Amino acid sequence: MRIGRVATLGLLLAIGLAALGAKGAPEKPVPGAGGPQEAEVTGVLIDPQSRQPLVVLQGKRDKRTLVLAIGHFEANGIAIPLQGVTPPRPLTHDLMLTLLADLKASLARIVITDLRNDVYYALLYLDVGGSVRAVDARPSDAIALALRAKVPILVEDRVFEKAERLMPKPGASPHF
Repeated sequence: MRIGRVATLGLLLAIGLAALGAKGAPEKPVPGAGGPQEAEVTGVLIDPQSRQPLVVLQGKRDKRTLVLAIGHFEANGIAIPLQGVTPPRPLTHDLMLTLLADLKASLARIVITDLRNDVYYALLYLDVGGSVRAVDARPSDAIALALRAKVPILVEDRVFEKAERLMPKPGASPHF
């Protein structure tokens, strides 16, 4: 029974990846200035004025900060692995990693690639039998998966630059 369910879910995942346009991608991002830099999640917090959950990342190369507004469920999905908690039953992100493993695929890294019209974009880089596939994802889901899989979280430098231009000037907003 379990194998049948896993096979069905695996088939649905494979169809979903194909429908989302999973495509081949270069194995490694180009390091250095202008390319993505590794970042770490420094915390999940709630904006005291808007009550909006925020995830805070810091670039390891230049220590720039990136703050993304996320939903409450997404905040929970990120906070759980940050706190080292293992839920008694698998949550959605745990299920996704289990499905990938059952399909002989693994998450290699995630990259937050762009910020357009106040929307952040990310890619999951999956290793599927030695071939790397890039899959579009919401950054909050990508971060939650990366934390669980203990893989690098990368942020394109242009994302830091675009986000800095959108940040309120010092003194304009006391909650940042």
